[in-house]
Amino acid sequence: MRCHPLQRYILYGAIAFLSAACSSLPDAGEPRIDLALGRQLAFQRSKGNCLACHVIADGDMPGNIGPALADMSSRFASKDALKAQIRDATRYNPQTSMPPFGRNRLLSEQEIDAIVEYLWTL
Repeated sequence: MRCHPLQRYILYGAIAFLSAACSSLPDAGEPRIDLALGRQLAFQRSKGNCLACHVIADGDMPGNIGPALADMSSRFASKDALKAQIRDATRYNPQTSMPPFGRNRLLSEQEIDAIVEYLWTL
């Protein structure tokens, strides 16, 4: 079966369009993390409440118990290391005043992931 040159042109254009459109979609293997949700959780007094102890850029009434949360990618070797710190800081410092958010189920794994993604941008 032979295609008319115009049909081939339309077909190739459609393939190119779909290829470009699909390449901009997030990878199906990686869940999309909402940075706004991570920020909201970090600032929310009933959830992460990071501001109670840490200075975070553009946060209102920050605490000064813990270090400022800035330049996180140079302070932690990876996002996994930061996540481990948030999940249970007592593993690294038994005397820490930071609550073990994951171990005590104060935050879900998805909430911790969202906070890590947000903090990693600081």
